[in-house]
Amino acid sequence: MRKLYFLVPGLGGKYACGGLWAELKTLKLAQQICSAEVVTYKQREPDTLFLTDLWTQPHLDQVIFVISWGFDVGKLAQQLQAYNVVYHAHSSGYGFDLPARVPIITVSRNTLGYWGQRSPHSLLYYLPNQISDNFSNVNIDRDIDVLVQARKSSAYLMQDLIPALQQVCTVEVVDSYVEDLSQLFNRAKVYLYDSAEYWAQQKVSEGFGLQPMEAMACGCQVFSSINGGLSDYLDPGFNCHKIAGYSLTFDVQRIQQVLQSGQVGNLPESVLAEYRTANILQRLQVILTEVNAFFDSQPQQQEAITPLTQLRITQLRWQNRWRKVKQRLS
Repeated sequence: MRKLYFLVPGLGGKYACGGLWAELKTLKLAQQICSAEVVTYKQREPDTLFLTDLWTQPHLDQVIFVISWGFDVGKLAQQLQAYNVVYHAHSSGYGFDLPARVPIITVSRNTLGYWGQRSPHSLLYYLPNQISDNFSNVNIDRDIDVLVQARKSSAYLMQDLIPALQQVCTVEVVDSYVEDLSQLFNRAKVYLYDSAEYWAQQKVSEGFGLQPMEAMACGCQVFSSINGGLSDYLDPGFNCHKIAGYSLTFDVQRIQQVLQSGQVGNLPESVLAEYRTANILQRLQVILTEVNAFFDSQPQQQEAITPLTQLRITQLRWQNRWRKVKQRLS
């Protein structure tokens, strides 16, 4: 298999976020299948390749560049158009288009559907993010009634719901980086996550939403928004509860009822298996095999299928209208 270069802007600082950690996890999984290395292109890092330094290396046509940072993907795809490129898609809605020669690997079915519509002639694959085995219920006493992470939380959650809950139960708000979230999730009875407002402001989608699934894996009852990639696995009324359910009073009542019931979250391992390491590795092996075969065959391919551009869509609409007119006239 070709060597993979995972392109990220940097490895920390202002680039530190869930998307970066998820990408680096995917890199480590890929290293169990083939040669793979991280490459930065904005921030130089110690003992790490930098993109502009690669241009002097030979045989770059025998590697695959994996791009993922949504705001930079359009520019990177143009810069790397002479090479083999794969887009590892987390969020959707950035507005760029990609040529069909760039296979797209999505982290959620929600994003898969987005690219299935936007880029119908590209190779598309589904590779969910990994949920590490340390996210599991260790059956300890839960001393936190309600757990919230401030980042990405809505104004309603921070300014209305949390103050109301603090009057009736124990609430812990996390507003800094936590090394091991699994410990906090195992101490909490209820986890609140409301990111729809945040992503609406960013004008892109929730790519996957790791925290609600990690919390459920640890036995938390989850109240969450159901936007973007969260809709892949959250099922209100069955494995979670929809947050911001019409009114503040109704939210407080439902959360209190869950706390009083004493029930822990119950996400079957059969559901989690899709996101555990063994399944991710199996899927990644298949995907990389197909992607390598695609790049092997590219030199022999004839002209690509006509892309579904806005101009093409307009032409098809007018053709359909003219066909209907002719049918009526006949």
